[in-house]
Amino acid sequence: MSIQEISLSGRKKVVSNKEMTFLERMYLIAIFKGLWITIKHFFRKKATIQFPEQVRQMSPVYRGQHMLKRDEQGRENCTACGLCALSCPAEAITMKAAERKADEKHLYREEKYAEIYEINMLRCIFCGLCEEACPKDAVYLTISKELIPSSYHREDFIYGKDKLVMPLDIAMKNAQLKNAN
Repeated sequence: MSIQEISLSGRKKVVSNKEMTFLERMYLIAIFKGLWITIKHFFRKKATIQFPEQVRQMSPVYRGQHMLKRDEQGRENCTACGLCALSCPAEAITMKAAERKADEKHLYREEKYAEIYEINMLRCIFCGLCEEACPKDAVYLTISKELIPSSYHREDFIYGKDKLVMPLDIAMKNAQLKNAN
């Protein structure tokens, strides 16, 4: 016996109410199919790696840790415009702008800078939209193969400027490479 129902698309769908056989009610066929799949996978190569000793091969387009760039003179590029925070779909970026003082010209390029710049790495989905939205080319996701270290506390995953701003030695090395080319 079959019952006809009308679906939302307007097409008719045939529904069967046929009686199950004894073997189907015992689910023996389904159990044996599941066991067969398990046995097949038992003899395949394992996908697990032993992490500290073995390192997983990263994709060439891997987006890694966030970093705030510096210019050739070691000043921060970020002007706290907020476009990176607006473009972040996970709302992981928060910032507070401040005015540069006269004695801070060697630290910041523009009159306005990010006094507080934080990224919640637990919320970040590493999409790279913050990198694309930045008009000053201040935010970028590094290509380094280092993974973010683990921790048991949430506070350890809220990265401030102390963890995000590019170290001065790397900024100077980039400036020298740029000038050499």
